[in-house]
Amino acid sequence: MSKFYRYLNRPEGSSQDVSEDTGGLAVSRRGFLIGAAGAGFTLAFFRSGLSFAQPEDVVREGTFEPTIWYHIHPDGRIVVNIAEAEMGQHVGTALARIVADELEANWSKVELHHVDSDPKWGLMVTGGSWSVWQNFTPLSQAGAAGRQALIEEGARLLGVSPDQCQARNSEVIAGNQSISYGEIVQRGDLSRTYTEEELKQMPVKPATQRRLIGRESKALDIPGKTDGASRYGLDAKVEGMVYGRPLIPPTRYGATINSIDDSDAQSVKGYQQTITLDDPTGTVPGWAVVIADSFHAASQAAARIRVDWSAGDTADVSEQDILDHGVELIETPDKGSIMFPDEGVDDAFDGAGDVFQQDYITHTVLHFQMEPVNALAYEKDGTWEIHTGNQWQSLIIPVLAKALGVKEDKVVMRTYMLGGGFGRRLNGDYAVPAALASKQLGKPVKLVFTREDDTRFDSPRSASYQRLRMAFDGEGNPVGMEHHATAGWPTEVMAPFFMPKGANDQPFDPFSIQGAAHWYSVGPHRVRAISNDLANATFRPGWLRSVGSGWVNFALESFMDEAAHHAGKDPIDFRLALLKAEGRNAGEAPNSVGGASRQANVLRRVREISGWGENMPEGTGLGVATTYGQERNMPTWTACVARVHVDRNTGRVKLEKMTLVTDAGTVVHPDGARAQVEGAALWGASMALHEGTRFENGEPVARNLNTYTPMRIGDVPELEIEFVDSTETAVGLGEPATTVTGPAIANAIFAAVGVRLREIPITPEAVLNALKA
Repeated sequence: MSKFYRYLNRPEGSSQDVSEDTGGLAVSRRGFLIGAAGAGFTLAFFRSGLSFAQPEDVVREGTFEPTIWYHIHPDGRIVVNIAEAEMGQHVGTALARIVADELEANWSKVELHHVDSDPKWGLMVTGGSWSVWQNFTPLSQAGAAGRQALIEEGARLLGVSPDQCQARNSEVIAGNQSISYGEIVQRGDLSRTYTEEELKQMPVKPATQRRLIGRESKALDIPGKTDGASRYGLDAKVEGMVYGRPLIPPTRYGATINSIDDSDAQSVKGYQQTITLDDPTGTVPGWAVVIADSFHAASQAAARIRVDWSAGDTADVSEQDILDHGVELIETPDKGSIMFPDEGVDDAFDGAGDVFQQDYITHTVLHFQMEPVNALAYEKDGTWEIHTGNQWQSLIIPVLAKALGVKEDKVVMRTYMLGGGFGRRLNGDYAVPAALASKQLGKPVKLVFTREDDTRFDSPRSASYQRLRMAFDGEGNPVGMEHHATAGWPTEVMAPFFMPKGANDQPFDPFSIQGAAHWYSVGPHRVRAISNDLANATFRPGWLRSVGSGWVNFALESFMDEAAHHAGKDPIDFRLALLKAEGRNAGEAPNSVGGASRQANVLRRVREISGWGENMPEGTGLGVATTYGQERNMPTWTACVARVHVDRNTGRVKLEKMTLVTDAGTVVHPDGARAQVEGAALWGASMALHEGTRFENGEPVARNLNTYTPMRIGDVPELEIEFVDSTETAVGLGEPATTVTGPAIANAIFAAVGVRLREIPITPEAVLNALKA
């Protein structure tokens, strides 16, 4: 919850604070407690201002706020509760290592427990590359508090002074004596409370004394994923459940069912019936669900059922309609929110010796996560259980409660591993039809989407249209800049309470414009973010890995490259001259120490190791791009050089190598960090060269992997990835690399054959057309 509050009160680019009246969101001051729980001890945060004589009573009664906590068992096992979703990023391992390092725990005794939804966990959301950044400090304090308590109690049991003791490897050691954490739990009394101020003063270890953070280790979740023990949403089963397959209308909104003819489905063995859904939340209007004994039977029956729909207003909308509408919005000056209040932009352009302008387009991108969305729903003892993989339980539970006509505390989401998320499961809309069907039938319903169903109901990354302008003085130096960007806004549609206001008092979706608030010193800078209302009406825009930064940075870094050539300068030298770390770009503690100088550092380093400036073979070129990631208050400094070869006869672009340098501050789990950068970089390259679709007649054209073509194994380039050795604040790694590879590839194509591609995905046809032109 505190991450929401901080962001709302210091929104990127906003000139004003946002009121604490944020739809029920609030931040609380917290202390820390250790109390007996069963056979062990629970360590948890509690709301400051409350006084507890007996911490164990607090733990037993649940009157605490353990947004992050762990439990020490009498046998020495340390179980860290993980409220974040696991979708391949090994988030539990990273968070547990932060606790274990401060606790001086034996890593072999550390276990993970992925928790179900519960108000006691606070805000449950996994996205935005927030997990490590948000949790590093409180987890460190929690581990340090546990270590201090264990040392104090271990010293008492050993009959020595605490200052004679040290903690190592799940033991308290005093000279030639030692006692294990498990024995301390068995024999001692660890009950303690710490005020918020005491917690802040907790002796957190300096980086030089860390024994786990930054060291190689195997992720704790790998064994279960390899031997089949891990459970995914598709694995969920319950006695007496039936299967459902959705029948999805031709438009996302406004469709109604006129009639259903299931006569041809009656002969399908196992088919039961087809029901229409009445959804008070408006999540799935015009839906029907095929009910059967098995998913196979439901699918077989679905293919034989004829539904007569009246479509909504967007039945004729195309991708080009959305893009054309974007141009109209950009060319209407009073539309949108002014993200930056910089004065002097108009004067800079009016007095410029030269003005450079370009437009950029990105097309619709689908999530296509490996596991199609699914949900099992049923009522048990007055509580609705929703079994599914999800990234933002706190967002969808109120919707589910409204759909079911119950209070929010009567809905619980059981946690499962996610067979891919990438932002798709931040929007838990797929659980709503399962819940509605279960309520209507009075029995458990397991709703499973096919690939085609999932695609049609996806919350895609919206197509975008952007226009950038730069003013130069008489010597070719930038003196002003404008960036106008429009696309569908997921936060406006699904979480409008998370939209701060810009300088013109108009709200904006921060996730749909992040990346534009760059760290270049270019003089007065104006960013205008515009919601494409036609996109919002045609589909539900989604948060796809890196969200707006993915398409914003394609335009920004393509434009910076073009501006460099326009000014007759080397693309890296041009950028370095603008990364001055002055004014608002100087950075500040704790998250952006060094500011633009750290972005300049990764840019210099990637130049050193990538072969920049060397002679390339015919048709081969190097392109560069850089980014701070997604949020100015959580910058992950990243630079990429891509090497491509372009076949002038076919237009095919072969991506040969990507070199990336990343400064993410303290790297907690190196193997996981590298995997995150690899995956992000490759998806960014896939969106640049291979994947994407378009809307026709209100729906995406590509619906399965025969027509939607992400990067295949044979297309994967050589990767050289390097991290800056740093002890600065740990920041996010899941998404920043996604934002640099696309523009680096486009810039490399220009270096190879001299043509600019300002639209992604970059197809062979587009390259050939550019070469001919």
